[in-house]
Amino acid sequence: MNAFFNAARRWAFPVFALVMLGLPLLPVPDFWITQSNMVGLYSIVALGLVLLTGVAGLTSFGQAAFVGVGAYAAGYMVVTLNASPWLALVVGMALAVVAALLLGLLTLRMSGHYLPLATICWGLALNYTMANMEFLGKYDGINGIPSLDLFGVDLGSGRGLHVLIWAVALVCAVGVTNLLDSRVGRAIRSLKTGSTMAEAMGISTFRYKLIAFILAAVLAAISGWLFAHFQRTVNPTPFGLNKGIEYLFMAVLGGVGHVWGAFLGAGVVKIIEDELQVLLPALLGSSGNFEVIVFGIVLILVLKYAPDGLWTFIQKRLPTVPRPVDWTDADHMAHEPKPPKGQRLLDVDKVRKEFGGLVAVNDVSFHIDAGEIIGLIGPNGAGKSTTFNLITGVLPLTSGAVSWRGQSIAGLPSREIARRGISRTFQHVKMIPEMTVLENVALGAYIRSGANTVQAMLALDKAEERRIFAEAHRQLKRIGMDDRMHELAGNLALGPQRLMEIARALCTDPSLLLLDEPAAGLRHKEKKALAAVLRQLRGEGVTLLLVEHDMDFVMGLTDRIVVMEFGTKLMEGTPAEVQASPAVRAAYLGTEH
Repeated sequence: MNAFFNAARRWAFPVFALVMLGLPLLPVPDFWITQSNMVGLYSIVALGLVLLTGVAGLTSFGQAAFVGVGAYAAGYMVVTLNASPWLALVVGMALAVVAALLLGLLTLRMSGHYLPLATICWGLALNYTMANMEFLGKYDGINGIPSLDLFGVDLGSGRGLHVLIWAVALVCAVGVTNLLDSRVGRAIRSLKTGSTMAEAMGISTFRYKLIAFILAAVLAAISGWLFAHFQRTVNPTPFGLNKGIEYLFMAVLGGVGHVWGAFLGAGVVKIIEDELQVLLPALLGSSGNFEVIVFGIVLILVLKYAPDGLWTFIQKRLPTVPRPVDWTDADHMAHEPKPPKGQRLLDVDKVRKEFGGLVAVNDVSFHIDAGEIIGLIGPNGAGKSTTFNLITGVLPLTSGAVSWRGQSIAGLPSREIARRGISRTFQHVKMIPEMTVLENVALGAYIRSGANTVQAMLALDKAEERRIFAEAHRQLKRIGMDDRMHELAGNLALGPQRLMEIARALCTDPSLLLLDEPAAGLRHKEKKALAAVLRQLRGEGVTLLLVEHDMDFVMGLTDRIVVMEFGTKLMEGTPAEVQASPAVRAAYLGTEH
């Protein structure tokens, strides 16, 4: 059965591509061709929104404005400047990149409802700019745009252009699919769950927000260029806010996190829109844009009952096919040499963190030497996780200093600290639930790889991808989870999720590994296995700092223990010294007796 579905998946895209590219050769009405052209144009824009909104989690209502950038570039350069339409395409894409870069730098640092509001503002601003420029024809726009000529063949605006529109749409879909299944794609997919984990893996979250924003704008501009040669005229009307909302509706309805949902949403919206424009006036006895009301009601219903879109109904009926294991003969990833045992690695000197009037960490100092396993313990609320966050750059210091191998790392962002050889897990597991265990762990190899966006979209990164997955598989095998690598991470229980986090952190090839409650949620046998893995890591040159509430686990594993209480350092010593301390017993039990 799996072989059948593997074959079906392998042939689904070629068959779909063959049908869409060969449609003009069939004896179908010209109206069908026109409708299919529009679906192809809409799909290209919706693909950008799948990447931007569905994957990166950045809601945009302004994509129609970027469609206008591409369309007006085509109209102005071809009609006014008598330039080649292919040069106009390049210029339109360049203008979209510049506009997206400027707008992204201004707005992508916003969060919550402010970002969607900002996209509405710049979408309106770009639309009104187009409508008020004399050289762009103001509200009348630009007329007389010629049809495209490809290798001496006039494509017209019907069957000939249909092949080009769908060829572009399908190539864009393949490019986005390749991108999402890559180092860059995993970085973009990590944005939706928040920046803390991604930054700790060495990823610049703002950079990838900007990349997703620019790619979505370029796709919209390509659609606009094709639209201009399809309509033979451009004016501001098709690039307003209402069209931007409609594009977003297509992506959400089809399945905002799925590449093929873009095509499904565009097709459904276009077909229903045309049917409603005929049906509703007949039912209501008057003309008007009543379909907008219907679309609003449908959107509410979709968000309530099918928040992941229509594509998920198709996907649920298809069995999950595991990723083929094609990395067995892959080269090993390069490893950084580990520091010699006994070398001073980390110095924490009187670090302090205040939240208003609350002192969460009060002038705490300790050090870590290479080859040690250090425990950081204390009652709940003692400041242990906050100390972790100060060391790894998640939180800024109020005062004090943190040095790594003699160099100050205080004030550096998490991604820069990760690149220096410090990795970590989190008190509350941070992962991407929609990705498999293997893909989540592979995210840890980000800083050890270098494929860029263009290489990913063109599938020029396959050798590096095999090395990444070989490393991720090796780390999962090390912690005894290789048999679950194809499961969705969100389906795991808490204990296996924590083990997966450890494997992801190991994938960064750290010299110092910070583990925040690694044994929480594990059964007794799993804890013993984890302790054995941690001792093995120490033997391989990895130094460990761990926060843990299981005292048996800590006492049997660590070389030294730092005890905290109410944000202060209570004592430091060997496990035996800590166990014998009356002050420690008082901190945990509330009495010295």
